[in-house]
Amino acid sequence: MSWRTHKSGTLRAEQVGERVTLAGWAARRRDHGGLVFVDLRDESGICQLVVNPELAAAAAETAHEIRNEFVLQAEGELVARAPENVNPELPTGAVELQIDKLRIVSRSTPLPFQLDEENVDETLRIKYRWLDLRREKLQQRIRMRARLVSIIRQEMEADGFVDIETPIMGKPTPEGARDFLVPSRLQPGKFFALPQSPQIYKQLLVIAGFERYYQIARCFRDEDLRADRLQEITQLDVEMAFPDQEALFGTMERMVARAWRELRGVELDPPFPRMTWDEADRRYGSDKPDLRFGLEIEDVTEVTRGSEFGVFANAPCVRFLVAPQPFSRGDLAKLEEVAKEWGAGGLAYLVVDEEGEVRSPIAKFLSQPELDACKAEPGSTVLFGAGEPALVSRVLGALRLHLGRELGLVDEQAQRFLWITDFPLLEWDEREGRWTAVHHPFTRPNDASLPLLENDPGAARAIAYDLIGNGIELGGGSFRIHEQELQQQVFGLLQIAPEEQRSKFGHLLDALAMGAPPHGGIAFGIDRMCMALMDEPVIRDLVAFPKNQAGVDPMTSAPSEADTGLLSELGIALLPKQSSPTAD
Repeated sequence: MSWRTHKSGTLRAEQVGERVTLAGWAARRRDHGGLVFVDLRDESGICQLVVNPELAAAAAETAHEIRNEFVLQAEGELVARAPENVNPELPTGAVELQIDKLRIVSRSTPLPFQLDEENVDETLRIKYRWLDLRREKLQQRIRMRARLVSIIRQEMEADGFVDIETPIMGKPTPEGARDFLVPSRLQPGKFFALPQSPQIYKQLLVIAGFERYYQIARCFRDEDLRADRLQEITQLDVEMAFPDQEALFGTMERMVARAWRELRGVELDPPFPRMTWDEADRRYGSDKPDLRFGLEIEDVTEVTRGSEFGVFANAPCVRFLVAPQPFSRGDLAKLEEVAKEWGAGGLAYLVVDEEGEVRSPIAKFLSQPELDACKAEPGSTVLFGAGEPALVSRVLGALRLHLGRELGLVDEQAQRFLWITDFPLLEWDEREGRWTAVHHPFTRPNDASLPLLENDPGAARAIAYDLIGNGIELGGGSFRIHEQELQQQVFGLLQIAPEEQRSKFGHLLDALAMGAPPHGGIAFGIDRMCMALMDEPVIRDLVAFPKNQAGVDPMTSAPSEADTGLLSELGIALLPKQSSPTAD
């Protein structure tokens, strides 16, 4: 059967007079006396059907049965609309289909929500996701995502990268989040892990002689869900032998620039600026700074060393930012709560009124040089952070983003991209009392940091880099350790004992000992790229079938309980049920 001769959204005035058959969904039906109008929707758009009982009595009778989301087949002649009825908002607004044959192909039960309904509960939307995905907004997003992946593939292959799949079921490794485990029936009591990334596999591929590898990879991380976080992610995974940072950056910049040009109509201007991690931390309190607004953080640690204000005098670090508004006490109380959420004990401030007068309970303790060092324009407020550098960065970085949003300082039309480079190699975990890897344990220290590994590992810097777009981390990567001895040394710093190194990473260590070339790469989160590309704050609306914020699929009721017979066959016994943790 030939269901249609044209797509609904493709019909134009130059086709008037043609015989046309369409098939699609009834988006809307309107009765105007004897005439019935139906907006017929398919993936290409909408065409208005007109059913006149005087010209097609049977079709008119069928038209009265139609409800929203019925699937229809319609046949007739394409005619021009009367000038006063032309709809300039629709590409098909100058024409309509005069129906003589109309068939209901499939009926719909009453809908749980209408497609044009706003503020529908997210759980309800996900439960009926097939219906939710018919919305124009979600159709556009999912299709744009597909076009993005197509552009990525074209750019990677144009630069000589080979698409190679890696296993989904592998060995549990420490990547930063909890693994999803898969029990093995053939090996009772043993488990595979779903990959958090194909990290070791891609290193092995390069060691095997595939000098330029890439993959659109599915990755799985058992972590709490947020607006910008999923448990199942898709990433562009890249690795190259004999890595050239400039060449790698250039490939990524061309890919991103093409995506923004073709999918958003925005011209970016590579090469993107670069900033070290230390500079980004000091100026913005973040390793993914949003450069669409100012509010840079200033450091006055040295100026306040002899301060009469004890909080400043005794703090290892004192910094501030200036908000372009004189806040009231109520405003300041709210900002203090924001600061406390990020670990601050309080929030010191100086309010500079429109006449330039300073009011603050701490002003009397500050010397003139201290006041001069944090001088602000009339009609502004100075907000301070004091304490350990990491805490100060965290608090002031959060306040900066909060104020950028609340005061409308963010230039929503701007596109600001930059590379953050020279990340710390390690960070100290107070709870576990040991060093942990900032990126992952295979990241290479830069040459200047190699001597620091013995006595000052916290000062070591990595050949590691992230690409940031409008405050969103789009991608990140590093050069890898290609010497077996250096890899074992870094494992040792992470308190991975030789026996554990051999049991978890023996295959990698053996490969590094058999002619491993220098190598490095990067991974881009496709979901995060879509967030930046489409200005979408909720990552779940960029995925066809997401879980909700509790990690549950209301549509299929997954995860669900397993059959006791299957569990027995797998050698698994369940502990008594415990209360589920609440997602952030």
